[in-house]
Amino acid sequence: MRTTASAMLVVMAALFLVARHYAEVHWAWGYLLAFTEAAMVGGLADWFAVTALFRRPLGLPIPHTAIIPENKDRIADTMAAFLRNYFLTPEVVARRMRGMNLASAAGTFLVDPGGGGEARLRQGAASLIGDVLESLDPEKLGGTVKVAMRRQLEKLEIAPLIGQLIEAAIADKRHLPVLQAIIQWGGETIETNEGLIRQMIHDKANTILRLTGLDEKVANAILDGIYKMLAEVLVFPDHPLRLRLEEGLEDLAHKLKHDAEMQAQIMRMKAEILGNPAMARWFDAMWERLRAGMLRGVRDPEKALSGQLGESLAQLGTALQTDPRIQLQVNRFARRTLAGIATRYGDQIVRLVSETVKRWDAHTVTDRVEAAVGRDLQFIRINGTVVGGLVGLVLHAVDTAL
Repeated sequence: MRTTASAMLVVMAALFLVARHYAEVHWAWGYLLAFTEAAMVGGLADWFAVTALFRRPLGLPIPHTAIIPENKDRIADTMAAFLRNYFLTPEVVARRMRGMNLASAAGTFLVDPGGGGEARLRQGAASLIGDVLESLDPEKLGGTVKVAMRRQLEKLEIAPLIGQLIEAAIADKRHLPVLQAIIQWGGETIETNEGLIRQMIHDKANTILRLTGLDEKVANAILDGIYKMLAEVLVFPDHPLRLRLEEGLEDLAHKLKHDAEMQAQIMRMKAEILGNPAMARWFDAMWERLRAGMLRGVRDPEKALSGQLGESLAQLGTALQTDPRIQLQVNRFARRTLAGIATRYGDQIVRLVSETVKRWDAHTVTDRVEAAVGRDLQFIRINGTVVGGLVGLVLHAVDTAL
């Protein structure tokens, strides 16, 4: 576009010379002469105006030129203040978020990570996230993430949470498969160690029982009774032992929620676990897996979201797309979270913008702003040439008529 705008000036100059040479031959050449003369003036004026924004025209120290590089620090501060006052305020963020359905958008992505009309936008965002993850120092970033996770775990009141989970599981009958699995595991454990149990009974039996072989019968009776009892617990929902187990779970859930002594005991156990060196190694390994998984996901979302995980996420995406209640909760959470981020970190964000622009050298600022505006800058020159020529044509016509 810069070449096109400059070529138009050259063409106008050439036509100007031709029209001036033949101006006396015919009156029509006067109109072409007026048009090309005014077009050159308009094109050169707009070339000067566009160039003066970014650099000194022809390298001459003309006042009030190279405006952007000369004032980049002031522009950075103004840009940051504008961003802070008109974009990063809780009111603006909340108002903007009310018109967005992030839950539905997330659901669309989970259902079809690589398709849809917004695939290009998602790929660009994913590429940006991947570049950020790879450019940041893994050790420092990992340390920050791990410290944040540890602090959150330390603050977490885990006992009431476990109690609520147990109560919810009992209310929805989701504890029954767990009880059945425990009972089956007990039966399989006894069966695996049946020889050891028989030996224990044989060792504890007196001499008479061993001589008469009654110890073997006692062992058989004990094992048969245990197997029968476990089978009955599995089959009959109202079995006394099964009811006792469920009562024990309910009592445990109640104590976890309301018993201060048990809650304190759980907190001490949690603190011991978090203080264990093995836990630190587990955090390290988990962070590496998380970081690697995020990189795989953003670099190749279709592959990362395939298989059973992909099916589960697709089901979640369908729920996010179709369930208004889930959408309301997710969107409300996102709105409050982003508004809170704007409140707490708005100043740091705009300071980052300002300091980043200030660190750029004048040439970098010039190139990036000029590239961002792009073709429109050259259209200014083209329009100046055309509009200038038309104005000259009108003025010449008026002058001729008078």
